[in-house]
Amino acid sequence: MSQNRPVYLKLRDQIAAAIIEGRYAEGEMLPSVRALAAEEGANPLTVAKAYQQFQNDGLVEVQRGVGMYVVAGAADRLRNRERDSFLRNEWPEIRARMERLGIDLAELVEEA
Repeated sequence: MSQNRPVYLKLRDQIAAAIIEGRYAEGEMLPSVRALAAEEGANPLTVAKAYQQFQNDGLVEVQRGVGMYVVAGAADRLRNRERDSFLRNEWPEIRARMERLGIDLAELVEEA
């Protein structure tokens, strides 16, 4: 399923996770397009496309000639968006699979 996703969306997910986890803190500058492209082994245009989505969503702001910064509230907004997406798109499939396999939610909590 995720193997068919475009690279820029995979990068977007990685960057979103880093913001949510605080690796790119609010007010902090993101790596340059070239630096992230080199780090991820990706084309700089692909990284730029992923960054553009964050800019369009108002999660980062560009300071011309300086860099791109994570805006205040970005982590919470991303976390809420990811949570809603998980509950709407992924959880129903996971829950159905758990039911098919006879896995009880309480059993999972005990395992953790």
